[in-house]
Amino acid sequence: MFSLCDKILSKNILKPNRKLFSNYSFTCFEEIQLVPEPEWTKGLNHKNPFLSHAYLSVLHNEKTEHFRFRYVIIYNRKNPIGVVYFQINDFPASVFGELIEKQITELKSRRASVFQRYIEKNESYTVMRLVTCGNNFISGEHGFSININSKKTTFKLVEGVIDSISRAEKLRGKISAVLVKDFYEEGFGDKNCWYCTKFVDFNVEPNMIVDLPNGLTNLTDYLACFSKKYRNRAKHILNASAPLTKKRLTKEEISFYKSTLHGLYSQVFNQAKFKLVKLSSHYFEDVLTSSPESFYVDAWFLEDKMLSFACGFCLENEVEAHYIGFDYTYNKQYELYQTILYSFIEQAIKVEKSRINLGRTASEIKTTVGAKPHELLCYIKPQNTVSKLIMKPFMQFLQPTEWIPRNPFKEG
Repeated sequence: MFSLCDKILSKNILKPNRKLFSNYSFTCFEEIQLVPEPEWTKGLNHKNPFLSHAYLSVLHNEKTEHFRFRYVIIYNRKNPIGVVYFQINDFPASVFGELIEKQITELKSRRASVFQRYIEKNESYTVMRLVTCGNNFISGEHGFSININSKKTTFKLVEGVIDSISRAEKLRGKISAVLVKDFYEEGFGDKNCWYCTKFVDFNVEPNMIVDLPNGLTNLTDYLACFSKKYRNRAKHILNASAPLTKKRLTKEEISFYKSTLHGLYSQVFNQAKFKLVKLSSHYFEDVLTSSPESFYVDAWFLEDKMLSFACGFCLENEVEAHYIGFDYTYNKQYELYQTILYSFIEQAIKVEKSRINLGRTASEIKTTVGAKPHELLCYIKPQNTVSKLIMKPFMQFLQPTEWIPRNPFKEG
């Protein structure tokens, strides 16, 4: 009926220049060190910093027995014209125990009962394999980049690669699924494309984005755009955090505070709705080494004690909020979280960027600092009947929670 996911052993997928259709072919790599960087860079065409060889090399350091990667270069007559990126996660049964409990109660089927007993006996073992086209560490469209003008051909190429990868990883007989994330509806979130291949769409928490007005020189200018109520609220937040000292960390300081940073990050990670993969303690140092011109880490101290930190990327047109961490015992007293949100806005004004991508989660709070939601779609394809049993509550679990949007700006 179902079986544990085996270790990934198939090597057919690693044969070079595997044919797709027409003059298109692809080559897949397991290790980033084996990916020819000039060809990857040419295929990417500098379109997405989170698909760059340098950044993916950092992520590759996060590889574990149960979390690994696939890198695909697409060619047209041996000329690199695109890249596709996959993350492969193996989950223990315990992750799904609570998710499917209600579903099993409703179904009362023999299949569900057997699966329930299986989970109870094997909760620490791998039971499901999720192959993600995209990046589970970052919100947004970071799964592929194809340098051709035809949306139809682009989709056909990505579809062909996804199908080949799923077959190579032997998903058909396993409790498993293919996830493609995250899309804005106006782009490759086009449902007409994905429905053709039996993918099911579902919404996830929206990306929260702040668009800055023109002519701002500092955070005070930005807050002047707020209504009196929200301007006073912002002042209260900034006054609460006034006793703290904010510092931009050097590489040496990131290394020195490695354990502290990871501890603060872990406090936030442990509050997450769905815990996918936890970063290693050397992640922030590795990212700064790979992207010294764009990546930064700020920290807030109460005397010598670090209470919070925030890191981000200063990209071509926007600031991308990355990971944060803070001590929950001090959060309310010093308004740590909301101070971090304003720090991203302040950073964007300082480096003259017009947009701040604050990412998902805490949508309502982010609207109080001026962020607006941009809906995201994911597409998932269960590989068999038992996978479908898991997928329904899994997708329901990831559905956005209800929240009330706020408008801090002056009317009219």
